[in-house]
Amino acid sequence: MKHNRVMIVDDSPVELQHLKEIVSDAGYQVITATNGQDAYDKAKTYRPDVILMDVVMDGVDGFEACRNITGDKDLSNIPVVFVTSKNQRADRVWGELQGGKAMISKPYTQDQILDTIAAL
Repeated sequence: MKHNRVMIVDDSPVELQHLKEIVSDAGYQVITATNGQDAYDKAKTYRPDVILMDVVMDGVDGFEACRNITGDKDLSNIPVVFVTSKNQRADRVWGELQGGKAMISKPYTQDQILDTIAAL
């Protein structure tokens, strides 16, 4: 397991808990954040190996948070994976332009989440 610490960012408590269970049950250490600004701040503090990020959140959304993280020289090596219901081609292209390494569409499977983390 080359990635040990995974940050999960989602403003939905139910979604956050569901992802946390999948990731922690697979043996990863989990850090959670509830919005984009919280994610950026915690990324600076905890230096996760991977970030799973929702797109639609109040305040700083997932795309902006990804830009902030990948644009920070100290954090730019952390891969960001969008986990979102926004699954149109334009959303995927925009996510890549923001620095995202992958996009997983909701609803997702446990295997999709874990396989994506392992592939990074």
